[in-house]
Amino acid sequence: MNANIKILRGFVKEFNETYSEKEVVYDDSLVGQIKKTQDKLLDEKFLPSRQLERILNKQIRRARYPMEVAITGQFSAGKSTFLNALLSRNILPTGITPVTSKVNFINYGEEYKLKITYYSGAQEYAPIEAIADFTDQRQDEMNDIKYLTLYAPMDILKDISFVDTPGLNSQSQSDTDTTRSVLRDVGGIIWLTLIDNAGKLSEAKVLEEYMEHFKDKSLCVLNQKDKFTQEQVDTTTKYVSEKFGKYFAQVTPISAKMALDSRAHQKSVLIENSVDGILKDFKKDLNENLDSTSLDFFKEKFDTFQKELVDIKYQDIASNMKLLHDSNIQDVLDFIESTIRPKAEESKEYAIKNDMKGVCDILIKEYQTIIGVYDALTSVLKSCEDDTIQAFEEIHKKYSKELFTIYNSLETIMEKIANETFKNIKRKTNIRFEESKSGFLKSEKIEKFDYETFWIDSDNVYKNLFYDDQTIDKMFKRSIKLLKNIELNTDEAFRNVYRNIKTEVEKWQEPYELIKKHREIASDLEFSNTRHFAAKVYENVLRSYHRAILENISAVRKKFAYFNGALSYSYIQTTQATIGHFEQQILESEELYKKEPSRFAIQHPREDEILTKLKANFAFEKIEDFLTSKRNYLFKVVKYSKQQYLEINEDRINFVKSKQAQYIEKIKDLEKIKEEI
Repeated sequence: MNANIKILRGFVKEFNETYSEKEVVYDDSLVGQIKKTQDKLLDEKFLPSRQLERILNKQIRRARYPMEVAITGQFSAGKSTFLNALLSRNILPTGITPVTSKVNFINYGEEYKLKITYYSGAQEYAPIEAIADFTDQRQDEMNDIKYLTLYAPMDILKDISFVDTPGLNSQSQSDTDTTRSVLRDVGGIIWLTLIDNAGKLSEAKVLEEYMEHFKDKSLCVLNQKDKFTQEQVDTTTKYVSEKFGKYFAQVTPISAKMALDSRAHQKSVLIENSVDGILKDFKKDLNENLDSTSLDFFKEKFDTFQKELVDIKYQDIASNMKLLHDSNIQDVLDFIESTIRPKAEESKEYAIKNDMKGVCDILIKEYQTIIGVYDALTSVLKSCEDDTIQAFEEIHKKYSKELFTIYNSLETIMEKIANETFKNIKRKTNIRFEESKSGFLKSEKIEKFDYETFWIDSDNVYKNLFYDDQTIDKMFKRSIKLLKNIELNTDEAFRNVYRNIKTEVEKWQEPYELIKKHREIASDLEFSNTRHFAAKVYENVLRSYHRAILENISAVRKKFAYFNGALSYSYIQTTQATIGHFEQQILESEELYKKEPSRFAIQHPREDEILTKLKANFAFEKIEDFLTSKRNYLFKVVKYSKQQYLEINEDRINFVKSKQAQYIEKIKDLEKIKEEI
């Protein structure tokens, strides 16, 4: 028993671990908040696109991406030298012309390498030493390059990504526009200028045009302080701070050259350079000595490398430290850390959250587009309602008049037959015998009496109505033909009711069969489902109306078939039956008269009696009800059709609204997600 319970508990535990939903816990970091929003937006109920997934992953990478600091200014201000000083290595090419014609992104990487990204989307990698080949704007082949990315294994790049720009007075307007775009998006800006250029009119114009809105994240660096006295440096710094204070949060004089020289002699840099050199030599020598069974070929160079490391270890770095201090480069790093970083992180968080809200807005707008599709169909179905009801009523109104015409024709036929029958009721003299008693002894005596009776000359009736004159036959055939035409026209009228609905719905259908999303991140499946719904609008909507109309037509046809059968019934036989009825009546009345002449009279059929009997034999009451009644059969079919149509229309509108409601609910979910960002 205990073993069974143990097995059961194990099964329950495994089931819960496999199928139970586990609550995901997100941390309070920006990445955690993005992941929380990402999981909600990528919920299966939204049928998310791959593009949405990619852009949300991009936001996570963006949140994790180091703060970007742009280095800009007028050309020949020493931007490349300044960056080399910050990176402690002569990586970027320097010169007297604006050689940096492309944006260079300087990012952290496990090894030094250069990535070239072209406008075509193609990418290639090159050794970092080849960077000069891709930055000189004097070369025409550089026009195909969009930007460069330089990777370096430096600790500073783990937290900061530098963006080296072409400058704001480049020879190319496109490069100036690129720089302007970069300044808007980065977390911080270092405006680099030469001390002897600072404050000039040309620079003032550039600052006014491009830097007016970036004060909180901008540092002005006055380069080449080593060429001037401390008093000159202080005077210029004060002047620039006062004149350009609205563009910069701080003005700092530096010497990029001194910083680069000092950093170039730092022990860590010297050791790194020695390691890079020995590795290059080893790879080269190894390729040349692949058949060697020992490393003796490399012993001399390795010994030299070890001696270099010892010399570096015991080197006096006091002068280098002073040089580094005097360069004032640390003030730049302190500004980045204390001023730019907090604002950049806040700005990045705001920008990312704003973009995430923008994603929600895009998805909401796309859902509103889909809702508009269903809303348009609902409007079509509603707008058809009055016209459809009117069309049904027109069927009854128009064809009831035509049915009444048939009735008049048939009644004329009945009256004509009755009249002809009545005219052929002829008189004749018959004899009757009656016993009578006479004399004293009252002997019985049979007396003969003449009396007048009637007979119907049926042969003459048939001759006059059906044989010599075919008027009756023609009138019947004309009525039958007219009835058939009414049936066909009524059939077509009902079909036209459906066709009108179909035409309006197909007008709606045409543009939406090809509807596509407006924004890349919207759901492909949601729009595919919408196109499928439009393409299958007959199955989804029209089929119900079509079936109902066919049912209405079938009901009308059945009644017309009955009526047509009644008209097709032999009117000669009906006339014979009617004449036979009255002949029998005359005979019966004559027999009664002969027995008791004082009490009974011989029957003489009146014309109205003949007409009544003729109509009865012809089942004319039902025909009359079908043709002339205000609530005739056509009225009943039309009434039912209208009621049925209204029920179907309401049902299909509710069906379309139920589709629409799914997207309204999704919009509510997206608005809630947006509020929580």
